[in-house]
Amino acid sequence: MDLTYTPRQQAFRAEVRAWLKAHVAAEPLLTLECEQGYHQHVAWERQLASGNWGMVTWPEAYGGRGLDLIEWLIFEEEYWSAGAPLRVNQNGIFLLGPTIMEYGTEEQKARFLTPMAAGEVIWAQAWSEPGAGSDMAAIKTTAYRDGDHYVINGQKTWSSRASFADWGFGLFRTEEGSQRHKGLSFILFDLNTPGVTRRPIRQLHGHPGFAELFFDDVRVPVDNRLSGEGDGWKVAMATAGFERGLMLRSPGRFQATARRLVELFRQHERDASPAAREAVAKAWMDTQAYAYNTYAVAAKIMAGGSIGAEASLNKIFWSELDRAMHRTAMQLLGAAAELRHFADGRVNDWLEGYMFSLSGPIYAGSNEIQRNITAERLLDMPRVGAG
Repeated sequence: MDLTYTPRQQAFRAEVRAWLKAHVAAEPLLTLECEQGYHQHVAWERQLASGNWGMVTWPEAYGGRGLDLIEWLIFEEEYWSAGAPLRVNQNGIFLLGPTIMEYGTEEQKARFLTPMAAGEVIWAQAWSEPGAGSDMAAIKTTAYRDGDHYVINGQKTWSSRASFADWGFGLFRTEEGSQRHKGLSFILFDLNTPGVTRRPIRQLHGHPGFAELFFDDVRVPVDNRLSGEGDGWKVAMATAGFERGLMLRSPGRFQATARRLVELFRQHERDASPAAREAVAKAWMDTQAYAYNTYAVAAKIMAGGSIGAEASLNKIFWSELDRAMHRTAMQLLGAAAELRHFADGRVNDWLEGYMFSLSGPIYAGSNEIQRNITAERLLDMPRVGAG
């Protein structure tokens, strides 16, 4: 693989860098998990769209620039280097958007993708249910046909962005009496539809980053279903592949964290242990390794290949890398860092990041499940308990 950037790619990098330098505010936005911060981040999404940066790989007809994956990786590197805000619509642009590209009708693409890229509609992910977290095949929430509508009843939980978002997407059981992977459909729904109740779930920092959703005879048009009835598991696995693979966690995010970690180490080098020095060096090397691997995967896809079970390895690596970097930062800062949660912005960032990193091995499919997938599908090992 040739890692030399072409003149076009270098010019694109310069364009991205200049735009971000001119538009990223010096003061960080409030957390997107509080209402005021959420609306600040929505405004940022719309500012991005004004420069046609909403999702650069999408076709121009849907609000993108029609760029390739290498150019997207360049954009992400510059985005995170500039300290730009988190993407409040990541569930839409990184997960649902590619799924609609693959499984949506032309009408659905025109209807949903352009407002998504423009930041006009913010999406929540509504998969997990009580008793159906990592085991999504245990979903019980029903969506039964009534003419040209589905009538949804049940509950979702840990729905990211659902406290404030506009629309949601999720899996629903559309075949009465069906079990496990059968009889599920992938349905999009307006969160302001009558019968939908949101109950925010407050996290350790007190902000509602998630919500429970209750559905009481919620009527959703059949036209909001992606792919055929009963195809939900297949569609959801494609979305999960985007979540674990390239799109959700680009290398630029972790490279920026590694640079900040090196700076933090230099500030505390006098008191740092040899183990801390080694952990910082390993973090730097691991982020570079992740970047090179991601470029290789992007090149494979651009050559006509695809991501399969390898996405599980990818997810394990970036989630454990993120946790290790933030754990090292907290060790460098010392126990007093936790007492300065609201008094020191830099400490606050590391503490917030550390708390979020603990969830990395759980969301997007727990790492235990990803290791099982790796063992069975990549290493061809027998299932536990198989004869």
